[in-house]
Amino acid sequence: MTTKNLPFSKEEYQRRLTKVRAAMDAASIDILFVEDPSNMAWITGYDGWSFYVHQGVIVFADADPIWWGRAQDVGGALRTVWMAGERCVGYRDDYVQSTERHPMQDLARVLREHGVGGKRVGVEQDNYYFSAKAWLILNDELPDARFVDATGLVNWCRAVKSDEEIAFMRSAARISEKIIDGIVKRVRPGLPKNELVADVFGDAIRGAEGAWGDYAAIVPLIASGSDAAAPHLTWDDRPMPAGEATFFEIAGCYRRYHAPLCRTVFLGKPPQYLLDAEAALVAGLEAGLEAARAGNRAGDVARALNGELVKAGIERGARCGYPIGLSYPPDWGERTISFRETDETELQPGMTFHFMPGLWMDDWGLEITESILIREAGPAECLCDRPRKLFVKD
Repeated sequence: MTTKNLPFSKEEYQRRLTKVRAAMDAASIDILFVEDPSNMAWITGYDGWSFYVHQGVIVFADADPIWWGRAQDVGGALRTVWMAGERCVGYRDDYVQSTERHPMQDLARVLREHGVGGKRVGVEQDNYYFSAKAWLILNDELPDARFVDATGLVNWCRAVKSDEEIAFMRSAARISEKIIDGIVKRVRPGLPKNELVADVFGDAIRGAEGAWGDYAAIVPLIASGSDAAAPHLTWDDRPMPAGEATFFEIAGCYRRYHAPLCRTVFLGKPPQYLLDAEAALVAGLEAGLEAARAGNRAGDVARALNGELVKAGIERGARCGYPIGLSYPPDWGERTISFRETDETELQPGMTFHFMPGLWMDDWGLEITESILIREAGPAECLCDRPRKLFVKD
């Protein structure tokens, strides 16, 4: 008999399943196949580093979901999903990376056995984990099915967090604070970046205030000087440079829930243009936080931020925020709402975002960000509590 390791109660999973089924009904979907590991975990609790092979959750309108994946990963499913053992189904290992057969052939078999091979089947067509070949083979194997694009269906169900989820994110925020504190304390000219990142991982995994650290969906992003114009560079063994700014984009993670946080450190005396940018960015953040209220629109946050940046002559074309919560690599965003001026999604209490107005100019960059919670009343709450500024060290 296996021991379950569920992060939430079965009642919480039933609440989620009810939301997903309502969304399926609204989209006229009879059966839903979810391959995004974040959505799989949100619906069933499944947790394992197995997303490099085809796997998924089959959601029925009137029966418990089925976890489907590689046979050797069934053991992980038995230990992490809330469903009974017979709802965990594995395919043979000779389907893995084979030139003769494909896992979608086995999935089609499972769907046919459950009498849904000719139904309206929802599939997350635009997802990191669902390949073009998987789509082609599934269509070939189920010629009587009517496929519906269900991209984002579960993601939107996740937008408003439960109290239990928010508690996990608060624990992740404590870890984020510990990571940033460690960076500011340790960073110095000449310190190899890989050594600093080793300590970042140590702080992240050891956790904080009784919460152990999980692996984040994105590795630490660190760039200095002119490289800071590129937002998604990682680290190497070059020493931390004096006379330059270095941004650090990290996230504490607790039981797959994230609280991203970015801060920038300058080693030496910052130039005036960077101080001016800091002042404008902090003013924009504060204006955006004030606009991030229940009943307002996602675009209101972007407009508030951009209004302050434009005063300082700074224009940025990128969105400045996205939803966060439970996630797996390669992204800790939920891929639904965006803080951009054209997004008119209404903000609701319980929504959580990474308010991320990074500045990436031609030859410099500056990142100061916050993970935020939309409250019942008043401006957004920052989940982390660290100075909103450019950190300067001699």
